[in-house]
Amino acid sequence: MTDPQIVLTERVQQALANAFGSEYADADPLIRPSQFADFQANVAMSLGKRLRRAPREVAQAIADQLADFPGTVEVSGPGFLNITLDPAWITAEATEMLADPRTGIGTATPPQRVVIDYSAPNAAKEMHVGHLRTTIVGDAMARIYEHLGSTVVRQNHLGDWGTPFGMLIEHLLDIGEEAAVAQLEAGQGTEYYQAARAKFDSDESFKTRSRQRVTTLQSGDPETMRLWHVFMEATIRYFNKVYEMLGVTLTDADIAGESMYNSMLEKTCEDLEAMGVAVMSEGALCLFPPGFTGSDDKPLPLIIRKSDGGYGYASTDMAAIRYRVDDLKADRILYVVGADQALHFRMVFAAAEQAGWLPDSVSAEHVQIGMMLGKDGRRFKTRSGESVKLMELLQEAVDRAGVIIADRGYDEETKGEIAHAVGMGAVKYADLSISHDSEYVFDFDRMLNFAGNTGPYMQYATARIRSIFRKAGVEPESARGPIVLGVPAERALALHLLGFGAVVDQVAALVEPHRLSAFLFETASLFSTFYEECPVLKEGVDAETRASRLALCALTLRVLETGLELLGVPVPDRM
Repeated sequence: MTDPQIVLTERVQQALANAFGSEYADADPLIRPSQFADFQANVAMSLGKRLRRAPREVAQAIADQLADFPGTVEVSGPGFLNITLDPAWITAEATEMLADPRTGIGTATPPQRVVIDYSAPNAAKEMHVGHLRTTIVGDAMARIYEHLGSTVVRQNHLGDWGTPFGMLIEHLLDIGEEAAVAQLEAGQGTEYYQAARAKFDSDESFKTRSRQRVTTLQSGDPETMRLWHVFMEATIRYFNKVYEMLGVTLTDADIAGESMYNSMLEKTCEDLEAMGVAVMSEGALCLFPPGFTGSDDKPLPLIIRKSDGGYGYASTDMAAIRYRVDDLKADRILYVVGADQALHFRMVFAAAEQAGWLPDSVSAEHVQIGMMLGKDGRRFKTRSGESVKLMELLQEAVDRAGVIIADRGYDEETKGEIAHAVGMGAVKYADLSISHDSEYVFDFDRMLNFAGNTGPYMQYATARIRSIFRKAGVEPESARGPIVLGVPAERALALHLLGFGAVVDQVAALVEPHRLSAFLFETASLFSTFYEECPVLKEGVDAETRASRLALCALTLRVLETGLELLGVPVPDRM
């Protein structure tokens, strides 16, 4: 089975070649959904000028080459081609899709190694809402690439190294390892950091000890490293609670924090300097990738070794990109990071290309993540102006979902499971239903609504289909049709479902998961119309019609559940 729009593109391109010569075979037919037919091809409008012929005449020549097309092709207006597919063709394709274990989703050709850098919380502080979007978007893309057959290498680039760890380790010694571990595991990383910082700012002896501890940490002193591991392991255990709550696929094996690159930084700088790409400037070792200038029109530096000999983000990112290309053998690298880092990553990629560390065969892309806003249109924070703790936000989503379903008659265990699925689904779908580089307002009332383009609406759509099969006393997997399209609502739903595989491919190519969300929402909307207009189990529905509609229900369910799973949105059997 193939997406109708792709089939039409291929057929119209062949018609162009037959009508006007092979040099026109790669012209974009400009096929779009139409309110007057299934699709409309607008290529004749632009091609008319190139051929110096009237667009309507060009359109007719194309139509004449589509005589054996499975449907009707009509020239309309000044030169539009209105294309309506034969219901028998739609039926055959939908039946084939229902029988396909992959529900129309193909596999990557050739499969790639995709490295995805996402989540990346700072171990010195608590996970806050700023990490939510990078985690959700990155995890959805990891799921999608893996489903398409590519090898995904997750990289959780934790902020787990640097000068703050001197005072964090000293504070651990002051309060005792047991107390420190308990506080970190409880998700009080921010409070821990603030206490250490307060001492650093007010106690000279503590400041001196902290600075000395940074030196022993960087030199790999065994006892300091042991204390660092105590701190990090407690922090990671808490991060894992958040990941488990969210239902993301990150594991400890995916951790590739700043500390991992520490041993590579000196050689990174030496190699860049040796090849003449890095030069000294005002005491610092800098890269000057071409095309970047500051407000003074002078070349903009990317500092890889500071004047005091220390390293920064650029040093680590240059080492990381080299490692990901040379050691991880990446074909494609995605950095799912806030949009405010756009200039930094453009410079890193340009510098890596200049050094020959990022060859043309490997793409590096910054998947820009827009800011999450509160209802006041400003950065989402607590009333006191602090960042909202992510775990508290997620728990509130579950609690609110529990209130919504409280009167539905479920036992406490079932209610808890559904509330968790609805709460997490609401939060994740709200994020994935908009373009990742857009800002969006975090609003529980909107995202937990059971109407509109929301997670609960999508989950309810699948639960409603499940309930149809429970009433019918059959499993969805047993519904095989045959599919018969006798009513417009059936035809519209079946035709739409055929586009599922193409949308997943498009999401993978463009790194735009909101396109899949939009497709699934349209699926649920078309199913709602079908459900209202096409009785499935109602008395008087003949056996053939019932079998066909159950098959269409099963196909819709497969598409919705597969699509939501690719997005990482949980799907409860009941709502």
